[in-house]
Amino acid sequence: MTSDAQGRPVRFILTAGQVNDAKEAHHLLEGVKTEYVLADRSYDTWKILQKIKEISAEAVIPSRSNRKVQRDYEKELYKKRNLIEKAIGKLKRFRRIATRYDRKAVHIKSFLYLAASLMWI
Repeated sequence: MTSDAQGRPVRFILTAGQVNDAKEAHHLLEGVKTEYVLADRSYDTWKILQKIKEISAEAVIPSRSNRKVQRDYEKELYKKRNLIEKAIGKLKRFRRIATRYDRKAVHIKSFLYLAASLMWI
């Protein structure tokens, strides 16, 4: 999921439960115009960092502990990443999303859009 500066959902990609979110990050970044991309350590991959550079944005992602060359990032700006976590938490207030009762992805995604539109109001 991507969100705007106020923490409102903008884009979703629905994956299977066992799929790592970072695998779909480059798809979420396609066509995005932004100055900064805030994400947690799991998104610290060369592929994602290269995509961020392609869209002329700055990566505000802490380096993983096993990275040989640790990158610097703006720690004060990184604190705003909690807006994304809060947006996910607000979506999970809807029981239907949190428990994923629906079996078909189209039903889950449709309700995600409905719940996100309520967050925009």
